Amino acid sequence: MNALRIAIASLVLPVALAAQQSATPQANPMTTAFKARIAVFHHSIAQAFDSIPESKFGYKPTPAQLTFGYIAQHVASDSYVHCSNFGAMKPTIDPKDASTPDAVKAAWPKAELVSKLKAAFAFCDQAIEQVTDATLPDAVSFTYGGAERKSTRVNLVLLHALDLADHYSQIANYMRLNGMLPPSALPRPGRGEN
Repeated sequence: MNALRIAIASLVLPVALAAQQSATPQANPMTTAFKARIAVFHHSIAQAFDSIPESKFGYKPTPAQLTFGYIAQHVASDSYVHCSNFGAMKPTIDPKDASTPDAVKAAWPKAELVSKLKAAFAFCDQAIEQVTDATLPDAVSFTYGGAERKSTRVNLVLLHALDLADHYSQIANYMRLNGMLPPSALPRPGRGEN
């Protein structure tokens, strides 16, 4: 059996290596990977919020946790913080959004919250087009919580991706607690049931 495995590997390995060597190197592979991962989370989070009934936007599993509505407004707000530092492009944010406390925004109607979330994601999709592998290490300064902070662009791109992953996990768990399937658990065309 081991001889058969070695024989198969000796036939397949050279072909696989040759295919890798002949491939043209991709421009900006790190930025491309970030863009792809962020796009998946933007799509999944938007799809999740589209499918959650408005009556559930006040739901939270325990008093200490965030509601669906709070998560929606928080992800939108944080997306602007992160993505406005991807380059020179800055968002146009409604003054009402900037001056309204988060707890009040969390109680806005579903249509308004989801619309604002999708607008933040659309801004991020445009803003990340400014990023290249060469600009990832650039130093950036931004204001968060009233204080000026210094970081690197790669840190903000990574923070955006990780923040989206964290909140998607939270949303998916809340959905399951309410008998709903999160988008990532839905059957995928061409891949069977899951």
